[in-house]
Amino acid sequence: MLTGLKKGWKSFTDRHPAMAQFIIFFMVSNGVTVLQMILMPVFRNVFEMTALVNTNFQIGHIGSNLDGSPYYIFNYGAGTLSMGGGGGLAYFLAVEITMAIAQVINFFLQRNVTFKASNSIFKAAVWYVIAYVIITIGAAALQGLYKAPVYDLFMNRFHLGRSGETMADVITMLINSAVSFWVFFPIFRIIFKNKED
Repeated sequence: MLTGLKKGWKSFTDRHPAMAQFIIFFMVSNGVTVLQMILMPVFRNVFEMTALVNTNFQIGHIGSNLDGSPYYIFNYGAGTLSMGGGGGLAYFLAVEITMAIAQVINFFLQRNVTFKASNSIFKAAVWYVIAYVIITIGAAALQGLYKAPVYDLFMNRFHLGRSGETMADVITMLINSAVSFWVFFPIFRIIFKNKED
């Protein structure tokens, strides 16, 4: 049976290489997303036990929210989420460390498994980091639109408290991952090549 699956996959890959590549990309991306969903609440809980949670981290003022308050690209106001704060520097670090770990793993899996690239790993890594920084800033700016309502929904409206906070962590990580997923695939097709350019 396993031999039949391998032959079927090889036949499909030969006939539809781009589709096969996308399927592998999809599976690897989902695996990395599951890792993020596990790591993010762990890091947030660890950092929340430090004074970092009370350290305001708001950078990139780019206008105003609908209520007139300042809109920041990175908006992590001081205080725990459960007490109405934005998670502070603790939340920011939890998100970014989780994303960094996931992206390092994703880089090597996508490069070696999905795209089977043989071009310069250094050039690919440089372009990957540039894309990651741009996508991270864009995703952070978008997060300002959905982070507070998602946490409010699960923690306050559904009255789930701490459990709702963890559920909101997962939802925000899924949204962030979905944004990255659709942006990264075409970028990977450019930076991961099978031969030296």
